[in-house]
Amino acid sequence: MKKIISIGITGAIVAAILLCTVAFRFRSTEPLQQRVIQIKAKKFDFTPGEITLKKGETVILELSSTDKGHGFNLLDFKVRSDIKPGVVTRIKFKPDKTGTFTFSCDVFCGDGHEDMSGTLTVTD
Repeated sequence: MKKIISIGITGAIVAAILLCTVAFRFRSTEPLQQRVIQIKAKKFDFTPGEITLKKGETVILELSSTDKGHGFNLLDFKVRSDIKPGVVTRIKFKPDKTGTFTFSCDVFCGDGHEDMSGTLTVTD
């Protein structure tokens, strides 16, 4: 009986070591916590209106509206989403080029809609 228990404990230890080795070997190189940028849309305005990121930095954009339906379109990176009041839309985003880019509302939200835009700057 002691021999069976001993074999069982040894097997469990070996299995635990193997699992830890596999987990360590295939661990993610992404940071556990990603930067979250909250973007609020309201009649003819995005807040913040200017965002700066580093090339290759993975971020989560959290889009929300305080008044009505809007859109978020970052054409240069093919990032697009509807923004609905009372709903937070999360978009994982990783810029792959540097420069200054415009994001805009692409859902008509009234007079002044054409001026609803912001700037994304991506640095090295």
